[in-house]
Amino acid sequence: MEEMIRIPTVLYRGGTSKAVFLKENDLPKDAAQRDRIICAIFGSPDKRQIDGLGGADLLTSKLAIIGPSSRPDADIDYTFGQVSIDSPTIYYGAVCGNVSAAVGPFAVDEGYVRAEGPSTTVRIHCTNNKRIIEARVPVEGNRVKVGGDFAIDGVPGTGAKIELNWSDMVGANTGKLLPTGNVKDVLDVDGVGKVTVSIVDVGNPGVFVNAADMGLAGTESPDVIDADAELLKKSDAIARAAMAKINNLALLTYIAPSTDYTNYVTGETVKAGQADFLVRMIFLGKTHKTFAASMINCCGTAAMIPGTVVNEAAAPDLVNRRSVRMGHPSGTADLEGIEIVKADSGISVRKILVYRTARRLMEGYAFVRRDGLEID
Repeated sequence: MEEMIRIPTVLYRGGTSKAVFLKENDLPKDAAQRDRIICAIFGSPDKRQIDGLGGADLLTSKLAIIGPSSRPDADIDYTFGQVSIDSPTIYYGAVCGNVSAAVGPFAVDEGYVRAEGPSTTVRIHCTNNKRIIEARVPVEGNRVKVGGDFAIDGVPGTGAKIELNWSDMVGANTGKLLPTGNVKDVLDVDGVGKVTVSIVDVGNPGVFVNAADMGLAGTESPDVIDADAELLKKSDAIARAAMAKINNLALLTYIAPSTDYTNYVTGETVKAGQADFLVRMIFLGKTHKTFAASMINCCGTAAMIPGTVVNEAAAPDLVNRRSVRMGHPSGTADLEGIEIVKADSGISVRKILVYRTARRLMEGYAFVRRDGLEID
């Protein structure tokens, strides 16, 4: 028996994240065996992930498992996993919008979908919540086009513009855009007290809190926030209270009116006029260095709903523009083409467009040692 197990692997950058892409058929059917192999590929648990492909950061310890579509209205199945750095676990309870930007290109280049220029539509079935993201992938010469003039903050250079429509992700986890039926709720949080929040479900449920209510300006860098252990403890308590309220996941983002701040990556000044409001997201006990694409969609939609914490902090002309600019630690993130319809029955969302870039970085084989994996 071979000492090493060899698994076909592709490494992609999708948006501001990196992920290891694996094909479903190349992994064991048994979930426990599968996850042991995946953790070994990443080098987890180890805070440096030195013996694997993980990048020792939440944004680079990500997984995409790809397979043929299991439903007729989609082209491909996509399962997202957040691979823990310091424990041998994988979290499958959320979707990743940035990694999803690379799924369409993967589907085209791997032959799941036939390339048709100048752009190819790929219907991505997110198995994590059983909803569909529709991607429009630029192609050239029957291959995915990589070069282009579109830029996103947090990624050096430019690339081809990939369009993602998240409208099917509305209410994906709770069944409703506003899980509690309210634009704002007051949570009674242990160790914190009463906190006013807005809870919105698009892709992943988000709980949005006024930064000022927690003593924040909203301009703080990830390093500053992460150094405040008491704040992180309170942030976790707020998120848990929101989760209990809706009986589901809730990702916490602090919201503040736009003002000048320093870009965490470049050191340049982001002017107040470049963003409609500021965001600082806490994810798995750490501050996101940019802004999760799933939350770009969720937060941007929340900004268009009058009365939410996000809407009240936003620029006043936001709704009329049908676009949202969010100031995150590494620059700004845009959400465009938002079509919200208000009726007596409530609020419906017809379109939510976010644009990303993606690039294949490496393809080949990942090697993991067989011993200790309990694999036949």
